[in-house]
Amino acid sequence: MAIYPPGADEPRIPVDVLRRAIQAIFSAAGMGSEAAQLVADSIVYADKRGNHSHGVLHVPDYVSKLLRGGVDPRAEPRLVASSGPVLKVDVQNAMGQIGMAFAMKHTINRAADTGIAFAAVGGSNHCGALNYFSSMAARRGMIGICGTNAIPTMAPNGGRDRIVGLNPISIAIPGNHGDFVLDTTFGEAAYGKIRVYGQKGHAIPEGWVLDSDGQPTTDPTAAFAGLIRPIGGHKGVGLGMAVGMISSLLSGAAYGTELGDLASGAKPGRDGHFCLVIDINAFQPLDEVRARVDRMLEEVRGGRRREGVNRLYSPGELGDSLDHEYSLNGIPLNRETLAGIAKSAEQVGADISELEAIAGVRTRAGATRPGAVHVN
Repeated sequence: MAIYPPGADEPRIPVDVLRRAIQAIFSAAGMGSEAAQLVADSIVYADKRGNHSHGVLHVPDYVSKLLRGGVDPRAEPRLVASSGPVLKVDVQNAMGQIGMAFAMKHTINRAADTGIAFAAVGGSNHCGALNYFSSMAARRGMIGICGTNAIPTMAPNGGRDRIVGLNPISIAIPGNHGDFVLDTTFGEAAYGKIRVYGQKGHAIPEGWVLDSDGQPTTDPTAAFAGLIRPIGGHKGVGLGMAVGMISSLLSGAAYGTELGDLASGAKPGRDGHFCLVIDINAFQPLDEVRARVDRMLEEVRGGRRREGVNRLYSPGELGDSLDHEYSLNGIPLNRETLAGIAKSAEQVGADISELEAIAGVRTRAGATRPGAVHVN
């Protein structure tokens, strides 16, 4: 996972303050209270674990889609097929987070009865950080696996056209002293990460992207016109295609270029996802598996380190560490991200004065609010 060191001018926003502000924005954009709370919690969860590419950075995009892009703020997902361990969910053009939470809850409950359950999810939209949903299963003592499609940002090995999406996957396996939590794409970076680097004025790491001429670049601006490099060459392309195909073929969702493109974004209501839940107790005693997971993760942490490496992290541990630190001291957010939140609040008429006072940003409507501070 990419780490973005906080800049000297980045305010620390208390988690609860940020969550309340984002919930207020989504409520004002037309979402019901519970739905707004869930979406706010899921995206603040990403920031809280250092995954800023899937956090509040997306609030302006989401608000735009809710107001003008055809995403239905009041839609409710429904179960359209259910037979034994097989489920099919139609999100009905609701926010993707709403659809995935609905699907995961039903899949977990079904796996408790059948030992294993799979849900194909269609009619959806961008669902944010997948580990928010896979971890729902781990908290129930089950293995959670989630995948989703994405608009194309990679080329086949040796190609120059955007044909393959990053199509991430997340796997969560419960332990006693921390879970194994993998959340990864099959490209070297998500475009959200590149946006964060650009907002901070940093060059992106070498090896992540190619520019429009197919040459390596560290310039965030050039990266948006180019291609994300797949991990492991053709292996990353193949794995990305597989997750995208499972996410779309079984649910009837769009795949690849059918979904949209980087210039205009995804077509509303065409995203597809999947959820797979395995009840550990159906195969092995849960306590024994948890203990083995602990030993496996400790083996990773206890391995010999190369020179200059201070610590080895097992998958999910770094996010847990940042979660703890940010919960105590607040989430660092750059000025451009905060300005985007303020603009979204102004668009929908949401009161985020509590956040404004801490962050030093304001909406036009909040210009005269006590405590609101304007920073150029």
